[in-house]
Amino acid sequence: MKATITLLNAQVPGYSGTYNLRLEGGILQSLTSGPLPGPGLDLQGDWVSLGGVDLQINGALGLAFPELDWDQADQLTRVATFLYQQGVDAFLPTLVTAPVPKIHRALEVLSHHRGGPGQAQVLGAHLEGPFLNPAKRGAHPQAYLLPFNQDQVDWLLGSFAAQVRLITLAPELDSTQTLIPYLRQRGILVSLGHSQATAPQATAAFDQGATLVTHAFNAMPGLHHRDPGLLAAAILDPRVSCGLIADGQHVDPLMVKLLLRASTGDQGVFLVSDALAPLGLGEGDYPWDQRVVQVRQGTARLGDGILAGTVLPLLAGVENLVRWGACDVGTAIALATEAPRRALGLGGLRVGQPVERLLRWRWQPAPQTLTWEPLPW
Repeated sequence: MKATITLLNAQVPGYSGTYNLRLEGGILQSLTSGPLPGPGLDLQGDWVSLGGVDLQINGALGLAFPELDWDQADQLTRVATFLYQQGVDAFLPTLVTAPVPKIHRALEVLSHHRGGPGQAQVLGAHLEGPFLNPAKRGAHPQAYLLPFNQDQVDWLLGSFAAQVRLITLAPELDSTQTLIPYLRQRGILVSLGHSQATAPQATAAFDQGATLVTHAFNAMPGLHHRDPGLLAAAILDPRVSCGLIADGQHVDPLMVKLLLRASTGDQGVFLVSDALAPLGLGEGDYPWDQRVVQVRQGTARLGDGILAGTVLPLLAGVENLVRWGACDVGTAIALATEAPRRALGLGGLRVGQPVERLLRWRWQPAPQTLTWEPLPW
C-alpha cells in the first residue's frame, strides 16, 4: 500500500496557477488551488507530471524491436527498465517494415513480455509499415513493402492482432476505402504516414477512423499553398493528433513553432522519440537490419544521408521545445506526458486516476535547462 503524500505549490500541465495534490494508495485524491491544506512537500512552483509515453520507439541499448527473438526476452526487460529510468512510463515498441515472419516472431515475444515495478509498460506494438508509399518509404526497405489489400492485412496480423495497438500506413494505397474501418474494428489505431496522400485523401481516411499522423513533416509532402496535402488536413482536423520528433534535425525548430501555433497545442500534437537501437549507447556506427546506421550528435542516418531516427530520449524533446521558444514549459511537458496518453485514449493526471509515480520538473532560464527527477514516493 502506497503512503499518503501531499504536494504543495506545484504547477500542473493543463492547469493555470499553482495547485496542491494529495495522493493516497496510488490514487490522486485531490487537486486543489488556494490556501495550503497543511504539511507537505513544497515544490515552490516547479512542475509536476506523469512520466512520458512514447508511441514511436524502434529500440534501445542495442536491441532493435523488429529483431526480437526468444533469446532477447531478458534484453527487452532491460530496455523497459532503462526507459523507465529515462522518465518513460509506457511505450509502443515500433516494428518497422521487415519480412512478415520476422514481424510475427517479434509480436509473439512481445505477447509474452510481463513487465514489473521499475519498468516502462509495453502497451502493444506499433507497426510502422509495411503498407507504405514507396515514394515516401524513407529508410524502410522497399523489398518488404506490401500492397495494401485485405489478404495482405490478414497475413500481416495473423494471430497477433491483439498485440498490435497502432499501425502506420499510406491511405492512398487502399482503393477499396474499407481497410481503415477494418483495422479499427479490430481495435487497432491507424496513423497516416510515409504517404503521398492529398488533403482530400487524408480527410477521407480520417472520416474512416484514422486519428493519428506519424512523425509530422517527415515522409510526406510538405505544406504547399496550392497543394496542402496530408499534414494540412491533419492540423485542421480536431479528431487528429500528429506525432512530432523534436530533435531539431527531423523538423526545423521554426516549423515546429508553426505546427504548434497552427494546431491546438497539446490537443493536436504529441512528442515521439523515434529512437533507434543505439539509444543509450553513444555515438558510432551500428548495424541496422542488413545496413549500417551512423549516429552523430543524437541523429541516426544511413550511409546515403537518409534520416533513420534519433538516439535522443523522449523527454529530451521537452527541453528542446522550451529552449526553442516553441511553447511554454507546461505545454512542452504535456506533449510528452498527457498528449500521447490522450492519443491512445488513456487517462492523464486527473483526480481519481491511478498514479504510479510523478516527475518534478525545474526550468532554469539561464542557461535554459529543463531537468526532471522522480518525486519521492
